Amino acid sequence: MNIMLIAGTDTEVGKTVLTTSLAAYWQAYRSLDTLGVMKLIQSGIGDRELYTQLFSLNQSPESINPLHFPDPIAPPLAAANLGQEVDLGKVWQSSISLSAQKDYVLVEGIGGLGTPVTWELTVADLARDWALPTVLVVPVKLGAIAQAVANVALARQYGVSLKGIVLNCIRPTTNEDISNLAPANLIASLTNIPVLGVMPYLSDPQDLVKLAEVASDLDIEILLPHPIKTLTLVK
Repeated sequence: MNIMLIAGTDTEVGKTVLTTSLAAYWQAYRSLDTLGVMKLIQSGIGDRELYTQLFSLNQSPESINPLHFPDPIAPPLAAANLGQEVDLGKVWQSSISLSAQKDYVLVEGIGGLGTPVTWELTVADLARDWALPTVLVVPVKLGAIAQAVANVALARQYGVSLKGIVLNCIRPTTNEDISNLAPANLIASLTNIPVLGVMPYLSDPQDLVKLAEVASDLDIEILLPHPIKTLTLVK
């Protein structure tokens, strides 16, 4: 499948940084015309606005974010505040249409794997039901090991196809801090899921050159599978 879901353990853990890093890498080595970027559902202001600010995406606004609610709360609650329900059919059709037009599609999730998207379904349910290969972003902080283990267990319980874990430094962090707070070897051993790399703290998360550099230090062959073999640097 040519879609990758960027999921996280929670909100504000680095899903957007990973998504924009991969898009910046693709832009540097190929063409954004062949890449799709989507925010699954958005509550409040944030990711869809950032995508359009950073990149000249050859996409309609609806394909970038098919479903949006003004209140920055869980989608079923945000929809209820408007007297509406979450229309997952609209999101599904947008993702299928985009994947048919593009070589590869990055889909940023909402919140964590356990975040509700409707009154009955979570992000993990969608990842399973829509057969979305998934990467889990884990923040480097105290408790990161337990968060990684718990979310991988949740992914397995739901039947999510989890391809790897990316660690993200949400604040300035030394190598010693990373080794103590989120040791990759221990997390990989406990979860039996590969750690694809560590994203450093970015003082300017809108620097496209730095974002592409961050992506290049990750296991890019898993994060951007088959198309990567044809990438050549765009000058």
